Amino acid sequence: MLKYIFFDLDGTMLPMNQEDFIKVYFTALCERFCPVLKLDNETLIKYIWKSTSSMIKNDGSEPNIKAFWRTFAKLYGKEILGYVKEFDNFYQNEFFSTKKASGYNPNVPEAIKTLRRKGYTLVAATNPLFPEIAINTRLGWAGVGKEDFALVTTYENSSTCKPNPKYFEEIMGKLKAEPKECLMVGNDVDEDILSSKKAGMSSYLITDCLINKSSTDYSEFKNGTMRDFLSYARRLPDAGKR
Repeated sequence: MLKYIFFDLDGTMLPMNQEDFIKVYFTALCERFCPVLKLDNETLIKYIWKSTSSMIKNDGSEPNIKAFWRTFAKLYGKEILGYVKEFDNFYQNEFFSTKKASGYNPNVPEAIKTLRRKGYTLVAATNPLFPEIAINTRLGWAGVGKEDFALVTTYENSSTCKPNPKYFEEIMGKLKAEPKECLMVGNDVDEDILSSKKAGMSSYLITDCLINKSSTDYSEFKNGTMRDFLSYARRLPDAGKR
């Protein structure tokens, strides 16, 4: 009996080309911090990727935020910990430049509104690689807000990442939800669909900004555009009813 619906952000609620976003993001990051940290662009990007990799590999033993800064401190030196607040400031200001790499789909807020009205508990199940301020900002670009969700996963409140099935198990544990009660909605076949399946969940693949690095045949899974998903959401019964 479906009660909980998890939504990915990048490429799902927020249309985007991932490569374009990364390019704009790192340009803004390097402009802000390379002069301050006295690093060249290549070195800073390498440090960010390695620190991000520590979050992706996180097994639940520590918050993602701790994994990120622990790795960054090993690479740069403990002095970097004195710049954490400056990074937070970056996400409140310069990070807005990444909006130009993002689109907007009016079917997204309509789907969220429809499901909330039907009584479903919603989760913004974006890969928790960014701080809360950055994720909340980008939810706004998608036409929704943190108040629409029972939980928004961020690097502060999560200790796992996709594609680790433990990411979904961590969320279900917080919500006291069973896998059979949960549906994952996402655009990445490996991160969203296959990994949520390993956690025992059902899924709906959004094809507008499809990512399928493994070239998997996804015909066995529910799939369609966000417009198709809105139609699907409208057909769903009220939460907890068949």
